[in-house]
Amino acid sequence: QVHIVESGGGKVQPGESLRLSCEVSGFGFRIYYKIAWFRQAPGKEREAVACASSRDGTKHYPGSIEGRFTISSANAVNTYLQLNNLHPEDTAVYYCAADPAPTCSLVAGDFGSWGQGTHVAVSA
Repeated sequence: QVHIVESGGGKVQPGESLRLSCEVSGFGFRIYYKIAWFRQAPGKEREAVACASSRDGTKHYPGSIEGRFTISSANAVNTYLQLNNLHPEDTAVYYCAADPAPTCSLVAGDFGSWGQGTHVAVSA
């Protein structure tokens, strides 16, 4: 069973940066999978902010991110989301999700395993 733990959230001021971490275990000997970050603000739908595929190293971002966020993987267990130039509207719970189907997706329904989330608050 896949187990996901996120960390690194916190409270920052507008313009500052944070790095979120995602630790994934339980894929066993599987080499190919996809990992993504989603976020959900109060009263809003969950939305994708980044996806990475271990099969070919491709990364996908929604246009709304405007190059401020970067997903990266240190190894098969640890994936990171670098958040730069944070805005108050980036305030949300950020979730890490993983799935054995390796083609990247920005659709929440394409991911079978989720972490509990880490909260990011951006305010002056």
